[in-house]
Amino acid sequence: MAAVSDRLPAFPWDKLEPYKKTAAAHPDGIVDLSVGTPVDPVPQLIRQALVEAADSPGYPTVWGTEALRDAITGWLRGRLGASAAGHRNVLPVVGSKELVAWLPTQLGLGAGDKVAYPRLAYPTYEVGARLCGAEAVVYDDPTELDPAGVKLLWLNSPSNPTGKVIPKEDLVRIVAWAREHGILLFSDECYLELGWEAEPVSVLHDDVCGGSYEGIVAVHSLSKRSNLAGYRAAFVAGDAGVLGELLEIRKHGGMMTPAPVQAATVAALGDDRHVAEQRERYAARRAALRAALEAHGFRVEHSEASLYLWVTRDEPCWDTVAHLADLGILVAPGDFYGEAGARFVRVAFTATDERVEAAVKRLG
Repeated sequence: MAAVSDRLPAFPWDKLEPYKKTAAAHPDGIVDLSVGTPVDPVPQLIRQALVEAADSPGYPTVWGTEALRDAITGWLRGRLGASAAGHRNVLPVVGSKELVAWLPTQLGLGAGDKVAYPRLAYPTYEVGARLCGAEAVVYDDPTELDPAGVKLLWLNSPSNPTGKVIPKEDLVRIVAWAREHGILLFSDECYLELGWEAEPVSVLHDDVCGGSYEGIVAVHSLSKRSNLAGYRAAFVAGDAGVLGELLEIRKHGGMMTPAPVQAATVAALGDDRHVAEQRERYAARRAALRAALEAHGFRVEHSEASLYLWVTRDEPCWDTVAHLADLGILVAPGDFYGEAGARFVRVAFTATDERVEAAVKRLG
């Protein structure tokens, strides 16, 4: 039996282990800014909702409870400006990463098909293409692609790793191009509520899609906005035909969001206060790290949104990783996200206030 893993690239984070050991040897311990994992507490109202739903002995449904679908559609209409969103336009998923990785397979793509994604991008877009045997292609501007054979187009705004935001007028143009060529467009918008110097806009906004979700789907996660990475709470929204097909496939595959997590998601989407409070924490950490990095000789590019600073000292990224590891600071090398990142590193500002303060002192 051929190993499916043979289709996949080497797991990039394994390459970072020696530098992690170097950083961990610092007398004051490591400051890990490599992975954007939340470190702040899960808001109390979300934990309470989870506890109250803990007595859930029966199987949950793949489509989710009516209360969950109400919460998602209400959030889509109120937060994203997707005024036509209804229950058939939403589908909960078990964290956004599994959706990204398995989407091409669940769409029936394979040899001869192309999956397109940004030149600098979250590695799982490529993984998804490789898992189903499709061809992975990268772009700077998707409308400059040869559309022949492109079956799935990934957008990512705000971008991981760069924090770049696609302006509304460009989204309008890209959506029109994808529809003209019959290309299914999935927009990864998991950082949409973390805009700093730009206001991210969803492809589902009425001004972008014209109130029709034909051929477009947005991916959203509660991992960052609500500190729920450990809950695996996410959903997709958009084209009812596409989501109906995915629902049937996922029902057969038993891809169900646990009932307590569904209840917690309802609570999270119904409360804006905790989102604003978490944004304030991240804004303060971002400002402190940005000032320290610039004073240390780094240049920040893009980074107008998301949970990362995309920075360079105009040297190979692994030299930068080594330099910072000697200071006890671990960051992600830019080439994890594509060859175009070979002279950049990605710095997450998801560490605790105490660890961010330690990094600032070391950089000083």
